[in-house]
Amino acid sequence: MTAPLRVGNASGFYGDRFDAMREMLTGGPLDVLTGDYLAELTMLILGRDRLANPDAGYARTFLRQLEECLGLAHDRGVRIVTNAGGLNPAGLADAVRALAGRLGIPVRVAHVEGDDLTAGHPGALAAHAYLGGFGIAECLRAGADVVVTGRVTDAALVTGPAAAHFGWAPTDHDRLAGAVVAGHVLECGAQATGGNYAFFRDGDVRRPGFPLAELHADGTSVVTKHDGTGGFVDVGTVTAQLLYETDGARYAGPDVTARLDTVRLTQDGPDRVRIDGVRGEAPPPTLKVGRNRLGGFRNEVTFVLTGLDVEAKAALVRAQMEPALGKVADVRWDLVRTDRPDAPAEETASALLRLVVRDADQRAVGRALSGAAIELALASYPGFHVTAPPGKGTPYGVFEAVHVPQDAVEHAAVLPDGRRVPVAPPRDSAVLRAVPEPPLPEPLPDGPRRSAPLGLVAGARSGDKGGSANVGVWARTDEAWRWLAHELTADRFRELLPEARDLPVTRHALPNLRALNFVVESILGEGVAAQHRFDPQAKALGEWLRSRHLDIPEVLL
Repeated sequence: MTAPLRVGNASGFYGDRFDAMREMLTGGPLDVLTGDYLAELTMLILGRDRLANPDAGYARTFLRQLEECLGLAHDRGVRIVTNAGGLNPAGLADAVRALAGRLGIPVRVAHVEGDDLTAGHPGALAAHAYLGGFGIAECLRAGADVVVTGRVTDAALVTGPAAAHFGWAPTDHDRLAGAVVAGHVLECGAQATGGNYAFFRDGDVRRPGFPLAELHADGTSVVTKHDGTGGFVDVGTVTAQLLYETDGARYAGPDVTARLDTVRLTQDGPDRVRIDGVRGEAPPPTLKVGRNRLGGFRNEVTFVLTGLDVEAKAALVRAQMEPALGKVADVRWDLVRTDRPDAPAEETASALLRLVVRDADQRAVGRALSGAAIELALASYPGFHVTAPPGKGTPYGVFEAVHVPQDAVEHAAVLPDGRRVPVAPPRDSAVLRAVPEPPLPEPLPDGPRRSAPLGLVAGARSGDKGGSANVGVWARTDEAWRWLAHELTADRFRELLPEARDLPVTRHALPNLRALNFVVESILGEGVAAQHRFDPQAKALGEWLRSRHLDIPEVLL
């Protein structure tokens, strides 16, 4: 019997905890250590880095971590797989070789390329296809100790090592889908071990450890963490991460489409959750391409309105600013009523009036606008002040998702000896279609109810998907699921979150997880880099939903 493959994670984003790599290498046994450094916003940041320096474009933090930890990984026989290559995986691979040479550590370095489609997308700062895991697998089969990629799917950092270790073929859809689900749980680091978790008071999450998965040849896995590290792993933490940044029951990737409605989670002991039952289908015939471009320039001013007549004060400053805003392409005002009547502190007596402007012309949102705001300092509402002086206007980015045929991308593994091995697209594919609505449980019998926050009986996790957002909501008990499945419809969701009232909202039910997943289209405008709303990545949208009051059956409270 093939031994399980222990795959850990040491980074969920560019800027994650620096010592996590050392903690994972010294905390317990591992076979592979992965690091996810890329997100939509990160690709824009790296694109701007590359404009200033063509040799840049990768996550420099990774190199600094590796300087401390490459020897540890080599001594323990742990292979490292990371997408820290960003827009320049070949450049980072060369930098790793130079570092290893300087440290005197004999490591074999390989990289994956073919994701960069920028040349075919005029006007884009960066356009990159989301590749699968088989390029990584080729590198590992060739003996690589460190594999650097550019834009691959986050889960590919796990499916690649699993395919190499177990000898899976591209047609092993169920096994690959199991690895995709495990990879999706690991990809955001401490979010699987109690970080950002709705029920964080269930354990000590002051310094959560990073997760790892014990992967088996049949595609099943156990999610856990090193003994003695903080946080906790239970069915709830894994459910929350499974719902993060997903759509419906079909979770599509370049290697396989995983059926999230088939996932079974079981507590397998303290800090151990078993994942099984995952079914897979052929992947779609196309690859997603993340296209980042500069959208123009933005500026922002937040006016503080204190005490009485808040709405009249807001109306006054808006009228005073109107002449300076006449030619600006996009103007957004938001009045945030953080004030309270008869407040014991000035801060709690104050509301915030936020002005955000965007335009293709930096001058339109720059110093002319800033000057107009500052000139009101002695000539506007009583108590006039702003949270910070406005600047000259800064560039903002726009993220767009487009698709290309799988065979339009030259996916390749560049092996430690320099050989370039093409990675063929999947032979089988299937157009992505929605799954029929599953049967719901019997509703709870009628009984007394009282108004209470949804979060007393349900957890939630939310995140961004380009200009849209998803909110995954799950019940902690079967009884709560019987109520939630019937109560929280798409229309009810819109009522509870008025920002979504006029937007398309799609609900997907996942009974195995006792969960509902809502996709809210266009709530984030042109994506996180455009900073369209107060919470531009929708990180707290789920917590807002949990705070809303509904008439909840008393038997659940």
